[in-house]
Amino acid sequence: MKWRVSIRSRAEADLQQAWQWYEREQPGLGDKFLAEMRELIQSLHEYAERAPDYYRGFHRLLTPRFPHKVFYRIHGDRVIVFCVLHAKQQHSDKLRK
Repeated sequence: MKWRVSIRSRAEADLQQAWQWYEREQPGLGDKFLAEMRELIQSLHEYAERAPDYYRGFHRLLTPRFPHKVFYRIHGDRVIVFCVLHAKQQHSDKLRK
């Protein structure tokens, strides 16, 4: 099945904030972070069900290189990315409706 993927504005803001942090640490690292995140999110078009239900209907993917996690839900043929968090951030507060 091929899913339609949408990214909530909160997740876009999370990506932007992380990009800024990585760019301050090392110029160009933020671009590498975004490239990896975009590839991971792009993979949801084909493989959204690969991650099991993790928390209250949310699925979670971990990035291979950077310590971040992507939280999303599947609704029919749609995948909605809700937030992107650093691995040390608590997800429960961020995933409340």
